[in-house]
Amino acid sequence: MTKTFVLISGAWHSGWTWKLVAQKLRAEGHRVLAPDLPGLADGDDPERYSLADVSDFIVHLVERHDLWDITLVGHSWGGVPLTGAVHRLAPRLRKLIYWSAFVPAEGTPLLEEAPPQYGELFRRLAAASGNNSVALPYDIFCSSFMQDADESTQRAVHGFLVPQPMRYFTEAVKPVDPAALGIPAVYLLSSEDLSLPPGEFSFAPRFPQRLGSATPVIETPGSHEAQFTRPAELATALLKA
Repeated sequence: MTKTFVLISGAWHSGWTWKLVAQKLRAEGHRVLAPDLPGLADGDDPERYSLADVSDFIVHLVERHDLWDITLVGHSWGGVPLTGAVHRLAPRLRKLIYWSAFVPAEGTPLLEEAPPQYGELFRRLAAASGNNSVALPYDIFCSSFMQDADESTQRAVHGFLVPQPMRYFTEAVKPVDPAALGIPAVYLLSSEDLSLPPGEFSFAPRFPQRLGSATPVIETPGSHEAQFTRPAELATALLKA
């Protein structure tokens, strides 16, 4: 059975991040859209867009292509604009998959869900940027996001990252209740993900619980950047989910 996947990237990334995973899914006969999100395409102005603009973009993308029976996937920060789009896309959705992703709570922006040291760092970087954006420091990327890759791969991927508009971290979206909307939800969690520390700020169990007590949590191998380091396994997990 052919499935349609819409893949929403995380902070600092855009559609290019899904290339290896999309190739695997397409090889299995599935349709895949991995869009460049507003504010995160190469050369975009980080001050031009709001978080609501990203959710609007996802809705308009789906409507423009007249997509139905969609598996909507959000990675990391991508879970936030995805959530903002779900209410308007509900009749078109087959399933929601949050992969090592933030699941928003009422009135709570992402920056309040991250460890305080990240919040302090991002505010300093945004203030010094000149355009209210945050560039992900290379040392944090290597040690916490992509620690399972060699240095040449880390440098190559980091070189493609773009500054993240700070507004995307400080604005909030309306939470989602998948069960109330009649949409199955799954939470995928990378087994070697160090981007959030263990304890109160870890991805699980807090984010899967926000999707409902019956939401399954499925582990998939690799780091926070498993789309590069373990793409075949991630594609398999998306299909099984």
